[in-house]
Amino acid sequence: MATGASRSRGLRTQDWVRPAVYYGSLMPLVLLAVRAVTGSLGANPIAEVMNQLGLLGLVFLIASLACTPLRILFGWTWPVAVRRTLGLFAFFTILFHFFVYLVLDQGLALGPVLRDVGERPFITLGFAALVLLVPLAVTSTKGSVKRLGAKRWRRLHRLAYVAGVLGIVHYLLRVKADATEPILYGSVLGALLLVRVVDWARRRADAAKRQARAAG
Repeated sequence: MATGASRSRGLRTQDWVRPAVYYGSLMPLVLLAVRAVTGSLGANPIAEVMNQLGLLGLVFLIASLACTPLRILFGWTWPVAVRRTLGLFAFFTILFHFFVYLVLDQGLALGPVLRDVGERPFITLGFAALVLLVPLAVTSTKGSVKRLGAKRWRRLHRLAYVAGVLGIVHYLLRVKADATEPILYGSVLGALLLVRVVDWARRRADAAKRQARAAG
């Protein structure tokens, strides 16, 4: 009885958390669009839009990576239900961040863009993070899990951590003077990764104990 009640509560939580996360994620993007329309982006609106989109993309990415550690630490199921939504928001926000740079900042001049990607480390790292996110977005559906198999799918999606690290270093190199924010985000990502590593080690140890008992 208690188990059924707790499952019902979990389902009810997911019912309102999913739309809340979706519309909550849209809000900063809408506010940025309003600022653009009303001309309140400051003296350098293109740089402001790029910076805000890049920061939002990083926040969405870290939020998506926090979902599984929250389940591990607290037994919550609802974060996993919104992980895909947050991951897709991260991908498309970072994609728009790149498009603003490509179209508005560089005017679709591919030569300078390719030189920047090849010669400016912070742009190289940011572009590499975007490239890594492409297959993750493409394979974010349930059908992709079935086609790839759960084990291969999980292995592929661990690239999100690599993209997160690249994004933080990109941010760190970009700000140059005050590194407080990128260090803060890096610390959060490091803590999330630590939770995953400790959980992996615990499960490996439990499996080894089970095998030893079966052999004995």
